[in-house]
Amino acid sequence: MLNRDKDTLVPLKMLLFSFHAANTVIVSFLPLFLQYKGFDGKQIGWILAIGPMAAIISQPFWGYMSDKYQTVKRIIILCLVGVLLFSTIFFQMDSLVTVLIMGAAMFFFASPIGALGDSLSQRRAQALGKSFGAIRTWGSIGFATSSLLVGEFLSMVGIQYIVWPYLFFAAAALVVAFILKDVKVETQPIQLSDVKVLLKNRPFLIFLFLIMFLTITHRANDSFMGIYIASLGGTESIIGLSWFIGVASEALVFALAAFWFRKFHPLLFIIAAGLLYSFRWFSYSIIDDPVLIVLLQVLHGLTFGIFYLSAFQYVARLIPKNLQSTGHLLFVSVFFGLSGIIGSLIGGALIDTAGGGTLYFTMGVLSLIGSILLTLYHAFPFGKP
Repeated sequence: MLNRDKDTLVPLKMLLFSFHAANTVIVSFLPLFLQYKGFDGKQIGWILAIGPMAAIISQPFWGYMSDKYQTVKRIIILCLVGVLLFSTIFFQMDSLVTVLIMGAAMFFFASPIGALGDSLSQRRAQALGKSFGAIRTWGSIGFATSSLLVGEFLSMVGIQYIVWPYLFFAAAALVVAFILKDVKVETQPIQLSDVKVLLKNRPFLIFLFLIMFLTITHRANDSFMGIYIASLGGTESIIGLSWFIGVASEALVFALAAFWFRKFHPLLFIIAAGLLYSFRWFSYSIIDDPVLIVLLQVLHGLTFGIFYLSAFQYVARLIPKNLQSTGHLLFVSVFFGLSGIIGSLIGGALIDTAGGGTLYFTMGVLSLIGSILLTLYHAFPFGKP
């Protein structure tokens, strides 16, 4: 029985590994590719914002379809096919308008895959009595491995060949998706009217609003850390190394989640992560050596790793079981969608007009405000379901 359980988790772990390895290419190197194409900071901000804009529509849509038809596997396969098709076109575009259009199409299919994989991981973890973090860590391992390898690859051949590692990992994810074990849902398929339950869930909505003070800063860093490191004299390999160290620490946090996570209320971990975010961004704002940013990237695991795992689990407390995919994708829509739009647009404007130091100082202030507000949220009854 244990071997059978282990076998059913292998494809899921490989899916997380492959998809997040592909996602590394977008998160770590797409801004540099766009800069190579001749776009300025504000234009790059708009292009990076188109992904989160598409995510706001696509993530709840695909989450609803997953819950309605009681399948995660088939939705993931469909989305990966769309990713391979539209990403091939996207990377060939040169004008701002065509990049925005093809980017919207690509991200419409790409944005829900990570959240659906996480939702499936949580359900499989609950069914098998396993740690969600121990499964999710394979996504972090894929991200870390890819950031290092792709950074070295692009340093040797040039940023213009970014499409090839992306297609390689996305195709690997599609192959693995066909042998996934799908989720079994014992409740009735949801109807559109059921989604109103989430929109009337006051603690859930307040929580989503408050975490934006943290998630906006996280997404701004995703978009512009590579450009910031490059402006300080760093190369693609340095950028890849910085992401490798950051996501390796994230993987360690996920892998050890079974030992630390259940000891305290998830909101306490979220608040602690918020304070660390603030310290991290304030530190980046005064750094003028890219090597120091690489070293401080170890804090990525203690910020994003702790925050994401704790928030994902906390959301599961707030929503009914039959709305898990929809609720988790709404959470991810705020994290990677709405916050991504705001972070990309404001970040692009700030880094163009005031520089990277001012951008990171502003992010530090926002994270500090968010931590204080979440502390107040936790102090009231609706913060403790």
